[in-house]
Amino acid sequence: MPNRQVKVIPFQHPTNCSSSSSSSSSSSNHPSFTLFSKFKSKIKSLSVLEWFEFFLPCLRWIRTYKWNEYLQLDLMAGITVGIMLVPQAMSYAKLAGLHPIYGLYSGFVPIFVYAIFGSSRQLAIGPVALVSLLVSNVLGGIADSTEELYTELAILLALMVGILECVMGLLRLGWLLRFISHSVISGFTTASAIVIALSQAKYFLGYDIVRSSKIVPLIKSIISGANKVSWQPFVMGSITLLILLVMKHVGKTKKYLRFLRAGGPLTAVILGISIVKIFRPSSISLVGKIPQGLPQFAIPKSFGHAKSLIPTALLITGVAILESVGIAKALAAKNGYELDSNQELFGLGVANICGSFFSTYPTTGSFSRSAVNHESGAKTGLSGITMGIIMGCALLFLTESFKEIPQCALAAIVISAVMGLVDYDEAIFLWRVNRKDFFLWTITFITTLFLGIEIGVLVGVGFSLAFVIHESANPHIAVLGRLPGTTVYRNIQQYPEAYTYNGIVIVRIDAPIYFANTSYIKDRLREYEINIDGATKRGPRVDRIYFVIIEMAPVTYIDSSAVQALRDLYQEYKDRGIQIAIANPNCEVLQTLTKSGVFDLIGKEWYFVRVHDAAQVCLQHVEQLKGEKVEFIPETKPGIFQRLRMQQIEEDGLNLDMESGDQNPLSTENTGDQISEKQSGIFQRLWKEDDKTNTHSEPLLSRKH
Repeated sequence: MPNRQVKVIPFQHPTNCSSSSSSSSSSSNHPSFTLFSKFKSKIKSLSVLEWFEFFLPCLRWIRTYKWNEYLQLDLMAGITVGIMLVPQAMSYAKLAGLHPIYGLYSGFVPIFVYAIFGSSRQLAIGPVALVSLLVSNVLGGIADSTEELYTELAILLALMVGILECVMGLLRLGWLLRFISHSVISGFTTASAIVIALSQAKYFLGYDIVRSSKIVPLIKSIISGANKVSWQPFVMGSITLLILLVMKHVGKTKKYLRFLRAGGPLTAVILGISIVKIFRPSSISLVGKIPQGLPQFAIPKSFGHAKSLIPTALLITGVAILESVGIAKALAAKNGYELDSNQELFGLGVANICGSFFSTYPTTGSFSRSAVNHESGAKTGLSGITMGIIMGCALLFLTESFKEIPQCALAAIVISAVMGLVDYDEAIFLWRVNRKDFFLWTITFITTLFLGIEIGVLVGVGFSLAFVIHESANPHIAVLGRLPGTTVYRNIQQYPEAYTYNGIVIVRIDAPIYFANTSYIKDRLREYEINIDGATKRGPRVDRIYFVIIEMAPVTYIDSSAVQALRDLYQEYKDRGIQIAIANPNCEVLQTLTKSGVFDLIGKEWYFVRVHDAAQVCLQHVEQLKGEKVEFIPETKPGIFQRLRMQQIEEDGLNLDMESGDQNPLSTENTGDQISEKQSGIFQRLWKEDDKTNTHSEPLLSRKH
């Protein structure tokens, strides 16, 4: 018999591990059910005022508005960004293949709607470069930009995008976008920025180039028309671009001159108009006549093409959400308030739906304008309302002046804006930190650049999901060893000083166990059974493995395939005389094991609270087997050592200390615990009682509460 006693923390029976009545239902443990239940309970607990705030988030800042402190800041920020938005809106409309007036419309109605239904207080929505390029790319293959159908489809696209955003917000599906990694977004936007810049080259060069979202046709078209270059728009565009870049740089680096960053587009427009009025250059194309007045209400048309626009609407929705929600969350954190992503989606959706009835194309939050809005001191949505008023004034009173804006000046504004999207610093960072993410960045960048935006996004997202699936199907599994002087067990690869025990393998599975990774886990367990490299071993010298201890603390979920795999593994081990022990499974995992019968199959006494408990009990058996003919330990035999200890405390008041931190846990000199004659008699009596009661006895590691 072993000459050392072990203190084991009682393991709670699975039927008592959860006090919640809902935990008895397997469906209630599903993540989507839990999310819906939380949302449902949140809705039920709302007061009347909170209900109004839920549907009209603007009430949150209206009822707490500090007029003396916020009003001046909001008005100044709104005026600053409004002045920046007017020329940008016209520029992005041209990029989308639309008349500049539709850019002005898109920067008017959606702003007011978002100020009411949006939850971000600093986000500046309106036309953006990336969405404009997507609109141009898809509609260019359906209709010519000069046709009325082209404009109708752009407006219909705004309605479809708005509906998708509202549906995602109401169904709380914003979490789906988490599967698109930051490296994919960075590679996609970098390639798109290059394509956008090249697409604006025609306004600098003075001749038409092919409309495409691929770099090769653009470069070929630029080269083939090189003999048609006009120096006047090229010089004017280059000077305007240089002025914009200098003003942006100075505005970023000098805080007291940050107004220069916002004033750059307006400066470019004023400079361009002045040159045209003074010199009247014939080779510089102008914007032309812009209708005066606010947009009229009109129902979107051309619903017959809606089916063909669904893929693009999905793509624009994804890109718009990623760009908008990302900056909105960052600004909310900086300004000390919480932002609900799903409510933000709903606000963006309503803004696009309402905007589509006033001749707008898809809009979303702008990174650059939102940053300027924040830097200018915006505190609430009143800054957005101020932007809308500025745009309304431009539509009512300034459209006559806009007709003499040079096209090259608007192109310079677009190029200046998208140059900030070229994220080569991110590529360098990923190369140093994570080569896998660098590969994602590179493959997305290359495919977007050479194969087009849609294919680039699909390839990037596809590789992202492939990496997620690969990591999930091949989870990290660590062999654990005991750190000297402690009862702590850690990865022997990370802690070389940790030691293992002869005849025992302790493994930790760092992932949920489900159908996709069960085969991999079984293979790794078999591999560790045969050979463990780099570990110092202690304990009795035995010729093979008798116990496999599985640490299940990181395992948050197991499915039916995992249950069957455990059954197969248990039977395979049993045939070879190896016992499985389970350490620290959580409630949901334990309930699944119990309902499937695996809990009773392995044996109640082979479930433990701690890895250390499991290791010490297994060591007892290894000591017992040392030097004897090895036979498999019956899994139905109840545990003895804890009951022996409790009996000794009751009868003799003996105090058996738990082993912790000795350099040689198998040495009786270190533990100092010897089984006396009286103790041996108690031991034999308990053993006989156990043989009589068998399954009716209280398990070694369970307790009633």
